[in-house]
Amino acid sequence: MKDLNIVPFVSVDQMMKIVLEIGVETLLKEMAGYIEADFKRWPSFDKSARVAAHSPEGVIELMPTSDGVSYGFKYVNGHPDNTRSGRQTVTAFGVLADVASGYPVLLSEMTLLTALRTAATSAMVAKHLAPKGARRMAIIGNGAQSEFQALAFKAICGIDRVQLYDIDPEATAKCAANLEGFGLQTQQCQSAQEAVEGADIITTVTADKQYATILTDNMVGAGVHINAVGGDCPGKTELHRDILLRSDIFVEFPEQTRIEGEIQQLAPDHPVTEIWQVIAGEAKGRSDPRQITLFDSVGFATEDFSALRYIKDQLRPGNHTRLDMLADPDTPKDLFGMLLRAAP
Repeated sequence: MKDLNIVPFVSVDQMMKIVLEIGVETLLKEMAGYIEADFKRWPSFDKSARVAAHSPEGVIELMPTSDGVSYGFKYVNGHPDNTRSGRQTVTAFGVLADVASGYPVLLSEMTLLTALRTAATSAMVAKHLAPKGARRMAIIGNGAQSEFQALAFKAICGIDRVQLYDIDPEATAKCAANLEGFGLQTQQCQSAQEAVEGADIITTVTADKQYATILTDNMVGAGVHINAVGGDCPGKTELHRDILLRSDIFVEFPEQTRIEGEIQQLAPDHPVTEIWQVIAGEAKGRSDPRQITLFDSVGFATEDFSALRYIKDQLRPGNHTRLDMLADPDTPKDLFGMLLRAAP
């Protein structure tokens, strides 16, 4: 019965220390391995679209899943206008629990962790879908996620050149400055059109909660891989519909993506491929050099589960806090007696 009331907690400061001690690129590769392994056993997971509470300002979501042994969930928000008041667009925390007892075994910040797992997932999927020998990547939207995306694609896919564009030039300059010293050649572009020229991989990762056209049909040539990250809730898209009609589309969980992803613009029966099937060898990924592949990424609970599982395996003395979080009476039926005995 030792330490039944103690739950490991990883704070933002502790998460940063874990990431820096392991190294950003090493951690992204290792985490991608956990995510890929869980996609390979996709049928073993309980799956449901996330529970979302929408408002004019943004969205608050709960993302649960379980593999029958462990249960995980994430609380996450998306509020694009938060940056105007100095707040993050996305914040999150998550829990991993033991199914057999129902007891939590990890509580963690997930603002940093979500950025890491999103980038790791993007690059892991691109490993299966991007054109062979891809070296040049465009990132349109240079906010909080952009550097993580660039480093994940460098570490996992071998990207060595990144062409950056944001409607806010300061965001682009910030991203380029942060990537100095990581072995990437960066180009600060004046338009989305300039950013995609010559790119093998195009990542769109913008924040506005609205139907938008970040990429028009004429900007996308044959043979590219598109990593569409920003469109992740109803009424929020980044790609012109004509691009979708020319692309082979890969998704995480169709029931969620058809509501929240780029494919909300298409008919409900438009064919898509679940990316787990490609990873497990049950479906084809890229099969033609001129094929346009599109990962319509909205983020799914299994990715958070994998990230929490990875962080739990990194726990060491000193890199987390032990929280007295669960009641632990002398006998399980005497909760009130525990309260009485705590009196002075």
